[in-house]
Amino acid sequence: MKIHRRRFLETAAALGTAGLLVAKGPLLAQPATADVDPTALVPLGKRLKVSRIGMGTGVQGIMRSSRQIRMGIDKFQQVIAAAYDKGIRYFDMADLYGSHSIVGRVLKDKPRDGYTLVSKIWFLPGGLPEDKRDDADVAVKRFLKEYGTDYLDLVQIHCMTDSDWPQKMRKQMDLLESLRETGLIRAHGVTCHSIPALEAAAQEPWVDVVHARINPEGAYMDGPPKNVAPALKKIHDAGKGVIGMKIIGQGRWRDDPDKRASSIRYVLGLGSVDVMVVGFEKPEEIDNVKELTKIALEAKG
Repeated sequence: MKIHRRRFLETAAALGTAGLLVAKGPLLAQPATADVDPTALVPLGKRLKVSRIGMGTGVQGIMRSSRQIRMGIDKFQQVIAAAYDKGIRYFDMADLYGSHSIVGRVLKDKPRDGYTLVSKIWFLPGGLPEDKRDDADVAVKRFLKEYGTDYLDLVQIHCMTDSDWPQKMRKQMDLLESLRETGLIRAHGVTCHSIPALEAAAQEPWVDVVHARINPEGAYMDGPPKNVAPALKKIHDAGKGVIGMKIIGQGRWRDDPDKRASSIRYVLGLGSVDVMVVGFEKPEEIDNVKELTKIALEAKG
């Protein structure tokens, strides 16, 4: 997953932005400032500050497994460690992925206040080995034990699709707010898998942070980008944090450097996505996404 700056500029020229990129060319040799540092800490809503790039741990995650787990726990742990060493301080987990204890083992000796842990609770039928769904307070306390920490930075209700999800999930939302008040979590939110769910998140005061699928081609998204992007703007304008996922098209563009570059540039250019989460499977993929992010930020600036 390597791309030379020259190739990136050629691709950008075809998209009509080469002049802007060339004008920023001299900055490429200078040390990164916070504005163009791909792993700089940035605000995520009103309660959190996290690294601009996060590591996803649930590529095709289901039944507490994922493609990353299936490639071997040792290899997976090496990628998590590499992400930390390369400046990533946001690690995205979920009950569905089975990644709590794996991330916990890798980061157990790191300062806990120096990174962000995000997890998600699955309340839908299927997806997990057991049929029973614990309430949010019970689930979060299990997550804490699995990871080995006193608190999680963000816990979200996973995969909402209905426009009335805030009414249906009110009990769980209230439980998560109680956990926030007692310090077991720092913020709460939702991951959305439909435009109506995104629209509801924009209007719901309880929501601190939203996970949303976004890329320029609509791959594995809730609708075409022209419809999703305005919903994300509403969410962001309401003061809520926005985490972009499916940036690499759920791995579809893993071997397509031009589309990776185009997607990162598009997502950062929206102005409404605070953080991008990518499910890295190799350390070199981290370097590539960091490089593309830095170039896109320099062009944007």
